[in-house]
Amino acid sequence: MARETILVVDDESDILELVRFNLEREGYTVITKTTGEDALSDISQNMPDLIVLDIMLPGIDGLDVARQLKQKTETRSVPILMLTAKNEDSDVITGLELGADDYIAKPFSPKVLIARIRAILRKTGSLPEEEMHEERITAGEIEVDISRHEVKCNNKIINLSATEFSVLEFLSRNPGWVFSRNQIINGVKGKDYPVTERSVDVQILGLRKKLGSCGHYIQTVRGVGYRLDAEPSSSGQKS
Repeated sequence: MARETILVVDDESDILELVRFNLEREGYTVITKTTGEDALSDISQNMPDLIVLDIMLPGIDGLDVARQLKQKTETRSVPILMLTAKNEDSDVITGLELGADDYIAKPFSPKVLIARIRAILRKTGSLPEEEMHEERITAGEIEVDISRHEVKCNNKIINLSATEFSVLEFLSRNPGWVFSRNQIINGVKGKDYPVTERSVDVQILGLRKKLGSCGHYIQTVRGVGYRLDAEPSSSGQKS
C-alpha cells in the first residue's frame, strides 16, 4: 500500500476533492493547497514526495512555484506533475524547461493521474532493498546508475529531472543507435503519450546543458533524431 505524501495545489475545490479522494483510496497521504503562496510555505515545513501542481493559480502561478522550487537545493529533487487547462505547447514546454517531470491536461481521468504519479515515483523513489538490482551503464565519461537513479560525468554527480534521466537512460541503453523524437517519446513515456516532438528537443537541450563537458556525447543526427555515442565523431552533429 502506498505511503508517499503528495501535495496537490489547485484553486478549484472540486478538483482538489476529486484528486484527494482517489489518491487517499490508493493509500497516499494527501495535502491540499489552493494558492502557490500556501504551497511554498507548506513545503518549507513538510517536504512532500511529489507535487501535483496546477499552472493557473491566483497570485503566484504554478510555473513560478515550480521555478522557485527548482532553484532551491533542498526542493530541487521533488518531482512535479503539472496540471494545465490550456493544453498548449508553450505551457508544456515551459513546465518541462523548469524541471517538471510530467504534465496532464484537464479534464483528466483519475486513473490516468494515478498511473502518471506511480510512474514518476517509480523513477524517483527508492525501491525496497530486496528489490534493488545494481545496474550501471557507462558511455565515455558518463555513468548512469539505474538502481540509484544517479548520473555522473567525470565522477561528478549531475542532478537531472525524472524525465531527463529517463531520456538519458533510454539513449544509453542503446548506444550508437539513432532514434526519432517519436521513438524517444514512445520509449520513455509509452505509445500515444500526448506530448509534442518539441518537448524532446527541450529535454535534450536541458540534458546537454546539465552534462556540461559530457553533453557532446548526445548527438543530433539531422533529419532523423538523436543518439548517444561513447565515441563521438564528425558524423553526428550537436545543435
